[in-house]
Amino acid sequence: MGLSRLFQRKAAAAPGRGPAPDLPAEPPVPSKAPLSAEQEEDLRSAWAELTEAAERSKVVSFRACTRAGGSWTENPAAVRAIAATLRDFPKDGRQPT
Repeated sequence: MGLSRLFQRKAAAAPGRGPAPDLPAEPPVPSKAPLSAEQEEDLRSAWAELTEAAERSKVVSFRACTRAGGSWTENPAAVRAIAATLRDFPKDGRQPT
C-alpha cells in the first residue's frame, strides 16, 4: 500500500480554502514521564508546523502510526515528519511514477 492511500482529498475544494484535518488545538498531553519546558516547547512548535502544513495542503484527513507502536503525537520528530509529508504531497492529486 502506497503512502497516497493514507491520505484523502476533498472532492471539490476551492484553492487555499477548505477545512484542515481535525488536529487538536494543543499538542496532546504526554502519557508517560512529564516533558521539560524545552521539550514541551519543541512539541508545540512541531504541532504548529503540522497544523500549517495541513491547512496549506488539500489533504482533509490522515492516519499515522509508529513501527514501535508508540504514540507519534508525543514525538516532535514524528510530528515534523508528517508535516513534511503533507508539504511534499502532490498538489494535483497525481501519484509520482
